[in-house]
Amino acid sequence: MRTERNLTRLDRVFARLDREPERPAHIDVPKMSRHRVVLFSATLAFYLAIVWAVVTTSWLVRLDWQVMFFRPYQQWPEIHAFLDYYVVLGQRGPTAVMVAAWLGWRSWRQHTLRPMLTLGASLLLLNITVGAAKIGMGRLGPHYATVIGSNEMGLGGDIFPSGHTANAVVTWGILAYLASTPGARRWLSAVSAVTSLGVGLTTVYLGTHWLSDVLLGWAAGLLILLALPWFEPLIARAEIALFDLRDRWRSRRGRTVPAPAVPVTPVVLQPRTTPADGAAPGREPAASVRPPRAPTHLALGPHTARSERTPVTPAGSRRPPHSDRVPRGTAPAARPLTGG
Repeated sequence: MRTERNLTRLDRVFARLDREPERPAHIDVPKMSRHRVVLFSATLAFYLAIVWAVVTTSWLVRLDWQVMFFRPYQQWPEIHAFLDYYVVLGQRGPTAVMVAAWLGWRSWRQHTLRPMLTLGASLLLLNITVGAAKIGMGRLGPHYATVIGSNEMGLGGDIFPSGHTANAVVTWGILAYLASTPGARRWLSAVSAVTSLGVGLTTVYLGTHWLSDVLLGWAAGLLILLALPWFEPLIARAEIALFDLRDRWRSRRGRTVPAPAVPVTPVVLQPRTTPADGAAPGREPAASVRPPRAPTHLALGPHTARSERTPVTPAGSRRPPHSDRVPRGTAPAARPLTGG
């Protein structure tokens, strides 16, 4: 008869995870190579050029106003409903939750905290750099513009650079940065680039950002991805510190051992002896003594319930005797008749 339990899909997944190595050796950590340094320098120069072009109210600002007056959401209204949902791929909350769920599963599967720590470091850099630039330049958006042809800088706005675009570049680009193989890194880089490009153009279509905002958002997000190898040693130290903290916590929990139970000492029944002829009662005979029986230990054993015990019926009748009753099978005595 087959007694094996049918494994569910979840059981098979856990069984596979148990066979995973502690730290896969084929996953390499990107380093700040000369090629990456060149790309970082070129992107930083592009970033500064966009800021300078907007501050000096150059041709880029005039292009911003032309695109705004073109009103793409009125030219192609049939795609408005779709792009309202597509732009969510650039919002920080939903995208961070989706990517964190995937990277959290990878961290658990590979027994390392690097994916989650890298995501946290990139989002922290994004909030600091992009947030500081937004507040520092204070540019107003197309819907709140005051003077036609002006750059709308320093008026208390917070749209330059585009946060949706920068967030899309960083959030989806981190998947390519953490890819295990070069092939997966190339494919994920292309997908994240197309996604962030679409999110940036969607904000221009909806009229929430200038075109220059989107260009600066792309550069801001790319700068963060290119600068991540500089933070890899800090991420590695943070991972070691967290693992050490976990080990100390586990060791502290292991010291609190519950007190052991008091052992039960078995009770030994002494053998009984009967007094011999002529011996005083209560004293053992001096000559003839019965050989001692094997000691009986009262160890803990199974106890039967009252309902499980074998009933014992006493012999004879259990009724009390009555002198005035006549046994069955005998004729009763004749009663005297009274009267005349």
